[in-house]
Amino acid sequence: MTFASLGLAPEVLKAVAEQGYEHPTLIQAQAIPVILQGRDVLGAAQTGTGKTAAFTLPILTKIAKHANTSASPARHPIRVLILTPTRELADQVSESVTTYSKYMPLRSHVVFGGMDIKAQIPKLREGVEILVATPGRLLDHIQQKSVNLSQVEILILDEADRMLDMGFILDIRKIFELCTTRKQTLLFSATFAPEIKKLAEDFMHEPEVIEVARQNSANESVKQELHPVENSRKKALVAHLIRTHNMGQVIVFCRTKIGAEQLGRELKRAGFSAEAIHGDRTQQSRLETLAAFKDGTLKVLVATDVAARGLDINELPFVINFELPTNPEDYVHRIGRTGRAGASGIAISLVAPEEEKAYLGIQKMLKRDLPLIPVIGFSPGTTPLETAPQSGRGRDRSAARSSAVPVAALTRNMNTPPSSRARSQSYDEMPDAPLSKLKRAPQIAALFLPPKYQVTQ
Repeated sequence: MTFASLGLAPEVLKAVAEQGYEHPTLIQAQAIPVILQGRDVLGAAQTGTGKTAAFTLPILTKIAKHANTSASPARHPIRVLILTPTRELADQVSESVTTYSKYMPLRSHVVFGGMDIKAQIPKLREGVEILVATPGRLLDHIQQKSVNLSQVEILILDEADRMLDMGFILDIRKIFELCTTRKQTLLFSATFAPEIKKLAEDFMHEPEVIEVARQNSANESVKQELHPVENSRKKALVAHLIRTHNMGQVIVFCRTKIGAEQLGRELKRAGFSAEAIHGDRTQQSRLETLAAFKDGTLKVLVATDVAARGLDINELPFVINFELPTNPEDYVHRIGRTGRAGASGIAISLVAPEEEKAYLGIQKMLKRDLPLIPVIGFSPGTTPLETAPQSGRGRDRSAARSSAVPVAALTRNMNTPPSSRARSQSYDEMPDAPLSKLKRAPQIAALFLPPKYQVTQ
C-alpha cells in the first residue's frame, strides 16, 4: 500500500513525498481512509508509529476545499482544532501541520502557556484554518475573545489520556460544548480508560475504534538493557555509558524537575554537551533546547516525562532511564523515543533496589522478564571504577561494605531464578541477625547483599 492509494490530496502527497515517505504505517493505513469518510475515530497506537500524520494528512485533504489566498480574516475561520496536553507536543503537531500543508494556502497557528498571550493574538486575528492548542491557553484566548470556535468542523484530541491525567477533563468538556458546529471528532489515547470511554459516549457518534498496538507492548526494534546500580553511583554510570557506547545523541529521563536539572548540570560539568528540559524552564529556553537537540548541536537531553512528550527525533539511537517511571506505561513511551520508523535503538535503564516495585510493574505489563545485567565497576557492592575508597582504618563503614561483593557473586546471583533469590532484612541489621531469622529480600535488593547473606530457599 502507498500513500497515493489512500485518497489524499495531490498537494498533501507532494509534501509527503518530499519527506521521503512512500508507504503508510499501520495506524496511518487504517485511520486515514476512515477519517476521509468523515467518521469519528477512537484510536490507540504506541508512540513512534506515525500517529500524528495519521490525522494530519486526512484533515488537510478534507479542508483543502476551503484553502484560499484572501487577506480577509473572515475567509480563514478556525475549521480544525487540535488539542494536546503539553506545549512540546503542541509544537510538534504544529510542525507536522506546517510540513504537510506546504503546498496549500491554509493558515495554521499554535498557542500554549508559558508564552505572552498578547503576542499570540495578532496571528489569531488574521485568521487561521487550523489551530493547535493546549486546553488551558485555548480557554484563555476564548475568554479574551481572540478565538472563535463557531465554525470548527473537526475536533482532535491527541494523547487524551494525558490530558485527563493532568486534570484537564472539565476544560475538555467545556471546549467540546463550545464546538457546536463540529461534524467530526478524532480522539487518540494510549489507553481507553473509563473517562475516555465516557467522553466518547458523550461527544462522539459511533466512533470507529482503531487499536494498532497495545500499550503494554514495547517496540521490538528497541533493545532493552537494565543495569542494577546504587542510587549514589547512577550519575557516574550515566557518564560511563555515554562514553563507552560512544552515544552521538541520547535522551536521559528523570522523574523530577530537580533531578533533571541537577543531572544536566553535572553532565555539562563533566564535559558533555548537555541540557535539561523541564517545566520550571522558561518556554523560550525549552524551545531553544529542543531545537538544538533536533539539529544535532546538543548531544545529551535530560528530560522529565512531560517535557519530552511529542519530541520526535529521527534515528535517535539511545535513551537512558536514569530512574524508572512509577507508571509502567511511561516506560513504553520513554523507550519509544528510539527505534522509530523501523530503525533500531537501545534503551538503557538504571535500577536501584528502591525501584523494585516499578521494575516488577514494568515486567508485568510487558509480560516478559527483563534481566538485570551488572556493569563491571558499577555493580552493587563493588568498588566504583571512578571513586574507589582508599584503604586503611580511615575508610568508613559504608565504604567497606561497598567493596564487599565481587562481580562474580553478583553474576552468580543474577543467574538464580527470581523465585529462589534470597530475601533478607536490611544490611544494617545483618551482622547481629541469625541466618535462620532473615526475611526474604526483594529480588533487586538481593543483588546488593554480600554473598554470605545470600540465603536460598
